[in-house]
Amino acid sequence: MGCGVSKSNQFHKHSRKAIRAAVLIQRWYRQYVARTEMRRRYTWHIFQSIEYSGEQNHLILHFSFCSLENRVYLAGNLISHIFRENDVCWDTEWERYFCYKNIEVPEVYSGPHLTFPLTVEQAVGLLEAFRNKKQLHSRYVLELLLETWKLLRLLPNINRISTCQSKEVTICGDLHGQLEDLLLIFYKNGTPSLEKPYLFNGDFVDRGKDSIEILLILFSFMLVYPCDVYLNRGNHEDHIINLRYGFTKEVLTKYKIHGKRILKLLQKIFSWLPLASVIDQKVLVLHGGISDSTDLGVLAKANRHNVRNTHARTWITNCGAPVRSSSAGPPSRTPSPSDRGTASTTARSVNNSHIDVSFQLQTSFYVGIIFYKCVCACLQILDVLWSDPMNQDGCMPNEVRGGGCYWGPDITEDFLNRNNMQLIIRSHECKQEGYEFCHNRKVLTLFSASNYYDVGSNRGAYVKLGPDLVPYVIQYQASSMTRELTARQSVGRTERSALKVLREQLFAHKSDLLCAFKKFDSKNTGLVSLNDWASAVESVMHLNLPWRTLRCQLVACKTADGTIDYCDWFNELAIKGPNTDSLLETLYRHRSTLETIFRIVDTDNSGFISMEDFRQTWKLLSVYLKMEITDEDICNLAVTIDSNQDGSIDIDEFMEAFRLTDKKSRLERGRSMFMGTASDLTKLEDDPSV
Repeated sequence: MGCGVSKSNQFHKHSRKAIRAAVLIQRWYRQYVARTEMRRRYTWHIFQSIEYSGEQNHLILHFSFCSLENRVYLAGNLISHIFRENDVCWDTEWERYFCYKNIEVPEVYSGPHLTFPLTVEQAVGLLEAFRNKKQLHSRYVLELLLETWKLLRLLPNINRISTCQSKEVTICGDLHGQLEDLLLIFYKNGTPSLEKPYLFNGDFVDRGKDSIEILLILFSFMLVYPCDVYLNRGNHEDHIINLRYGFTKEVLTKYKIHGKRILKLLQKIFSWLPLASVIDQKVLVLHGGISDSTDLGVLAKANRHNVRNTHARTWITNCGAPVRSSSAGPPSRTPSPSDRGTASTTARSVNNSHIDVSFQLQTSFYVGIIFYKCVCACLQILDVLWSDPMNQDGCMPNEVRGGGCYWGPDITEDFLNRNNMQLIIRSHECKQEGYEFCHNRKVLTLFSASNYYDVGSNRGAYVKLGPDLVPYVIQYQASSMTRELTARQSVGRTERSALKVLREQLFAHKSDLLCAFKKFDSKNTGLVSLNDWASAVESVMHLNLPWRTLRCQLVACKTADGTIDYCDWFNELAIKGPNTDSLLETLYRHRSTLETIFRIVDTDNSGFISMEDFRQTWKLLSVYLKMEITDEDICNLAVTIDSNQDGSIDIDEFMEAFRLTDKKSRLERGRSMFMGTASDLTKLEDDPSV
């Protein structure tokens, strides 16, 4: 008996130890998961905040150019071509203007050959050629784009799609030039056919390296199956946006001789892409979203090819019509004669001074009504392409992106009830799982570009919609490298990329940050507390990030009392490039804007601009930034950049000359050469210096 009791006590003792160990392991694991999730969320927030900030800056730049061009102030012929060149010839002349018949295909060309009308075999052959890294000859590109333009002109603003018992419509979100994702979708789901219709929901181009290939594949299948392949326009299907986010540069790099002609025709094609699609009268599919004033009837009648998506709000502002306030809704008044400028006065002359006043007023009224309708159409197109959903009720301007609006669940409910619909499918936002439901599952966001920010950062997804109209979501990740990464390694890799971008942004705002720190450092000690450091950084960056948590990742220099030496913090960063201190920080902060201006000024897309155009570029930037940039600074910078003294500036070399790097990112970049396998990543994570 005694032995039995002893064994029982020993058993219970070991059991308690085992339970305590299990509890400790469970607690540790929960803390580990929580920390990993926190890192994943703030990494995502860093990427998304910086991306939206870039879009906002681009729209502000574009609106500034519109204002300059409309007021004929400073710009002259330097930027006016970006607004007028698209109207060089009428539609009936485009076919002659882009004649491809004089372009010969050499015998050594080994890529795909196309004949029109296209066949299924040719479309599939083009897909396989791009899979094997081959390039389509420019003659076939121009001919394919011309046929696409002819077809798009026949399509309505809103596609009407129906399902039947034998069909499921496959809907894809943003692809952003990532051909690998499109190939994976076709591998998993099959290529488009009569039995397998597809709807692609905009943003086919920019950011990725294979945008032109994606367009040519989608256009070829649309030509083969015009009633089974549908394309909606996205906010990146705009040639001004393409100047900033890479598509223009990609086309000019791949097609050096005929790239400008290809881009010109694509401008026209983008303007003719449909704005939305309706499936079985119940599901609305559009790229961005809706607002409280969205009217499908107005959208259906709008002249979509005459409205550029980034022009609308500027046009409205310059014409004097009110822009949506925080309470949203359409303009609250019909524009007055003064809003319309000289619309009625130009109809008069000295010899016609006896013209009937009542006729003038009646004419002004009708002109005002027409103008008002155009304003409403422009605003609604802007909303369709740029808007995002929000959790709270109401509708307000989308100040984060700079265009469109935020709309709430009540706006969704009202819109669906008014139009007798049940679901809105949209894209426009990268989601970590590739999709996300909101507004009581009545709005579905769909994003098809996996690994968008970095390898492992997000999944892609597409949706299959059958006659029951219940969305079936399929997720994937295209990169084979993601299969070698553990969850920790994936988060760590993405986090390192995000922090590198964030450190660059912080240095780009060095002057503003120093001023903010000195407000807390009244005694000029060079030290601030952690709370003051976090407050100062947020007051400048406006990214709404957990700065206190990020301090350990961003600031290596520490003091014994826990304060932060902000001068040493900036000294950790190093810059290589021309020694033009007065312009250096301005240049880096606005480098994307500057490159956009360069490519606008480079009217012949040669990659070079003259010294005079270089000077005018900086003058445009100074007007945009509302700051003074002296001729002496510009001259010194030009002399430094023009190393071969040929009197012209190479745009790519100029942008490459200014590279911001810090010690930590240089270390990461050196190690990234060895990041081919999971074992290498494990070694990297164990290194305490990273």
